[in-house]
Amino acid sequence: MPPLSRAPLPAGRPREWYETHNRRLKAMRLAIALLDTGVYQPSHADNARIRATAARIGIHPPSDTTCRLVRTLLH
Repeated sequence: MPPLSRAPLPAGRPREWYETHNRRLKAMRLAIALLDTGVYQPSHADNARIRATAARIGIHPPSDTTCRLVRTLLH
């Protein structure tokens, strides 16, 4: 299945908005990948497991803040 085409982000927002937006997208991709591998509880998703999942799906290792957001999404 080909990847979905992405619409361009709106211009004129503060830089922090774009960083937060991209962080949320990355956290959502990681949370979905963890759910697909059977990790359903935030307590089972430590930073090492989240970063290993990121490596497996081919994205850059997430920061501690993004790892925390992934656990929040799993909750």
